[in-house]
Amino acid sequence: MGLIQIEGMEFFAYHGCFKEERVIGTRFLVDLAIEAETTEAEAEDDLHKTVNYQAVYKLVKAEMAIKSHLLEHVGKRILDVIFANHPEALHVKVKIMKLNPSLAEGGKVKHVSVTLERSKK
Repeated sequence: MGLIQIEGMEFFAYHGCFKEERVIGTRFLVDLAIEAETTEAEAEDDLHKTVNYQAVYKLVKAEMAIKSHLLEHVGKRILDVIFANHPEALHVKVKIMKLNPSLAEGGKVKHVSVTLERSKK
């Protein structure tokens, strides 16, 4: 078993409950941790026997491009697409951070985040 981590993926996207957020957009960071069976990859030195982080990045990028009101919804879609495309994934944890989020009261916050995780059924 191995733990494959992809940290600090940066995207400009249009997620948020406020209409302005879905029009103007903002920056997001995404971290992923994927527990996977890596025994064959360790022995055979074969990329096809493990999680290809470039392929995972493309999946995350596609999901981040779909406008959503809630980060929880985006996170669920990311978990779903990783499990659908990577049968070797046993447990996945995703953290999505919205940088400099809009606040109704005009306050300043560095970022807000949502973390979701799921194990293979």
